[in-house]
Amino acid sequence: MSVESHSRTAAEVTDELLTGPRFELMPFESFEGQLEHLPEGATIAITTSPQLGLDATVEQAEMAAARGFDVSPHIAARYVRDEDHLTEIARRLTEAGVTDIFVPGGDREEPAGEFDSAYELLTTLSDIEYSFEEVGITGYPEGHDFLSDRVLAEAMEKKAPFATYIVTQLCYDPDAVIEWIEEVRGRGVDLPIEVGIPGVMKYQRLLSISQKVGVGDSVRFLKKTTGIVGFVRQLVGSRGKYTPDDLIEGLTPYATDPEYGIRGVHIYTFNQTSDTESWRWGALSQ
Repeated sequence: MSVESHSRTAAEVTDELLTGPRFELMPFESFEGQLEHLPEGATIAITTSPQLGLDATVEQAEMAAARGFDVSPHIAARYVRDEDHLTEIARRLTEAGVTDIFVPGGDREEPAGEFDSAYELLTTLSDIEYSFEEVGITGYPEGHDFLSDRVLAEAMEKKAPFATYIVTQLCYDPDAVIEWIEEVRGRGVDLPIEVGIPGVMKYQRLLSISQKVGVGDSVRFLKKTTGIVGFVRQLVGSRGKYTPDDLIEGLTPYATDPEYGIRGVHIYTFNQTSDTESWRWGALSQ
């Protein structure tokens, strides 16, 4: 695919990418304080914590929605016990005014109940009495530790009819993201894509978060980036603080091309919203 020429300047396209992103937060004790640094009515995703389970995600979603935020909780399939549990979660969320959910498989090694994959949960969700206007699924620009590219492609093909958008896992390489989007479009998947980017990351802060989620979960947490080695290399190269300027610059030429269908960016804040917002406002043209 070729990049279409547009009359808008690179700065204008960058502004479009960074205006109104989705901010991903973790449902830790610091969650409510993190909201104070975000714009009024911002769109936020709330992860499922291996330590706290789905209850914390649902509770924080209810609280954030009551405060006027546009909330998209992660309903990780392997944390849902059964159809009754799913129905109760969906009831609470819809009563809270939530219209958007994100459905990953989940990092839990053993399922809590009958759902082993996002696809299994999505098919059950389509049959219960509660529904959502928006349903997101995961994309993997750099593949998956345990699943082949073929398996990932087949899973996306099965999940796509139940979804309205895709969010990519973290990837520092804009070329890898663009190549992956081209492959997805080549397979006929035309769902809008939100590109997952890291926010500002401070090494000491990330170590603190890692300790909270436990050793095994910490490894999975760090692997949501390009892997531990790549993660450390990025931080060392940036003297302990990473900002995603180069990544945004690499995405900008493709951001308004309808063939790529990039809907926006999904910022993995690692609960560092103050630092991330300072960077984002500074990156917007004045």
